[in-house]
Amino acid sequence: MVNRAQISLKIRQGFILVFVLIIALPALFFSIGRAYYATLVDATEKTLEAHLYSLISEVDFVTMEMPNSILAPELNRLNSDTYALIYQQNALVWHSESAMNLTVTPDISQSKAGAAEFERVEYNQELYWQLSMTVILGNASHSQQAKFILLKKNSALVAQMAQFRNTLVNWMLVMGVMIAALMAFGFIWSARPLQRLDKEIKAVEAGESDKISGLYPVELNTIKADLNLLLDSQRRQKERYRASLSDLAHALKTPLAVLKSSPLAENADAQEQLDRINAMIEHQLKRAASGASDTWKKQTQVQPVVNSILNAMTKVYHDKHISFSTKCPEEAAFLGDKTDLMEILGNLIDNACKACSSQVDIEVKYNQNKGVRFIISDDGPGIPEQNRSTLLQRGTRLDTYESGHGVGMAIVSDLVSSYHGSINIDYSQLGGAQFTIEFSYEQNQ
Repeated sequence: MVNRAQISLKIRQGFILVFVLIIALPALFFSIGRAYYATLVDATEKTLEAHLYSLISEVDFVTMEMPNSILAPELNRLNSDTYALIYQQNALVWHSESAMNLTVTPDISQSKAGAAEFERVEYNQELYWQLSMTVILGNASHSQQAKFILLKKNSALVAQMAQFRNTLVNWMLVMGVMIAALMAFGFIWSARPLQRLDKEIKAVEAGESDKISGLYPVELNTIKADLNLLLDSQRRQKERYRASLSDLAHALKTPLAVLKSSPLAENADAQEQLDRINAMIEHQLKRAASGASDTWKKQTQVQPVVNSILNAMTKVYHDKHISFSTKCPEEAAFLGDKTDLMEILGNLIDNACKACSSQVDIEVKYNQNKGVRFIISDDGPGIPEQNRSTLLQRGTRLDTYESGHGVGMAIVSDLVSSYHGSINIDYSQLGGAQFTIEFSYEQNQ
């Protein structure tokens, strides 16, 4: 449950980070770029206006003579990107030194006197920003119109914009790295309580603790309290089950032992029925006390259990000189009760020993995230395919099958089902039967 919460939280945080770094920062970049370009255009208009009024102020209104040069340095410099032109009666009467090599002819159509017009124009496939104004020169007795035109290359603004964007990109990259680092630090810091809670839950699952006792933020205190209530409830329920089952076992075993030692047991049919009653008692007790009733399953190391069972089988079947082959990873673990695992593997290996000629193989395949698989094979006669489904059914007379196979299989089947596992019966490569028991952990993640 906590794993899913952590994954969900990290996914949401990842989406936020992606939004900030991939969407927000580029949007901010383009917004700042457009704002800066608009500022450049506005500054260009104001600069050209200053040049215009400076130029008008230097014109001799009496003699109608134009200035040789003006104070603005960029108009007096060759190869400048700013030009000034004055037209009278559609003829160029003056130009700034910067316009000496200018090859374009601006639009000199007359406009309303005194009205300044600022616009972007294109001459000879090159863009310019143009400020133009028609003014009346002279005095009351002698006056004439003149059109003042100032031009600035748009490429000059583009160059400034490119330089600004390069600087902005560098700063955006620095900001992106800093924001990502700060957000990653914040995510790690905020996820620490979840990691601690997950660690405590794993300790409970492994049987190292019986409750969650760490200090957590307010948001997790409710989960902590609910989990502890669930653990306490499961523990009390399991204790009641064990106490009741112990009493039931004692109450049934004693009368059954008396019946089995009485003259009634001398009858073969009666003895058979008593044996069946005994097997059913063992079966139902084990089924009721199985790990399925315990929500929090302990982790049981598989290798010690397998070794313990094989040591016992070696002593029990020493006359058969059975050769055991075992493949079991040291890290293999079963999420369940050790007694249940011994019951499952004990029955299967005991059946294999009874049925085999001389060889029994036990293979354990383990994946921490997916689960554990047990494969028990023998070189006995095997189990016919038509008998495999009925072998696991409750109430079947299991002792009617080939030697060994089927004894205790009803108990094994119910135990495996209680852990949501599966059983598959087939022929082994040794020629006999092969039982494959698989427990998947994916559904518990």
